[in-house]
Amino acid sequence: MGKGPRQTRLIGLVGGMSSESSTLYYQFINREMHRRLGGHHNARSVLFTLDFDELNAAAAAGRWEVIAERVADAIACLKRAGAEFAMITSVTAHRVADEVEAVSELPLLHIADPMAAAIRRAKLSTIGLLATRYTVEQDFLRQRLERKHGLSIIAPPSTQQDELQRIIIDELTAGIFSKQSRATLMRISAGLRDLGAQGTILGCTELPLLVAADDMPLPTFDAALLHARAAVDLALGGALYDE
Repeated sequence: MGKGPRQTRLIGLVGGMSSESSTLYYQFINREMHRRLGGHHNARSVLFTLDFDELNAAAAAGRWEVIAERVADAIACLKRAGAEFAMITSVTAHRVADEVEAVSELPLLHIADPMAAAIRRAKLSTIGLLATRYTVEQDFLRQRLERKHGLSIIAPPSTQQDELQRIIIDELTAGIFSKQSRATLMRISAGLRDLGAQGTILGCTELPLLVAADDMPLPTFDAALLHARAAVDLALGGALYDE
């Protein structure tokens, strides 16, 4: 028999933003469940994959209402499939989390909350944010981290945000991983340290495909990994993250 508790809640994932990060989530969640329960245990989950091309175009055009509608429809499908809570496997798509949560019949495991809890456990307060330009400029993640969790967020300069946007959208979401882009990410992280950051957030769920948190020049918090671990907590009967 496997060790540890039994999974009591079915995990619902909204994926496809991109398929690369959805694959990473699937691995993170199942590896964590196996670590907790032993044996040959996987996590019971349901994945609804959205069309990233449509959502990427909508984001570029500022049509966030389209993204909110697609994510809400996906969560409704997950509920019909038996999911007992939902998670959006993209940081940028959390731009519409409040709108989606207002109409959803499932609890939403927000990506910012387990991330903030990990940063606070590390006794850090000023954190650099590595993310898409949408995440940095739209301010939805920064506001939740600062107002709800008392953290101070530092973003890279605009030119470096352009570099990150290109790496994430043009390369990582297409499964392209280069040493040059990895070096660029390291350089931007080191620059955040010079601006006063005590650590950094891998605030795009594709970034762990390029670099591991342990290899970064500052203490680094992997949003996707922490989100996945929180999902396993919840699936095993824990409370919804709301610190």
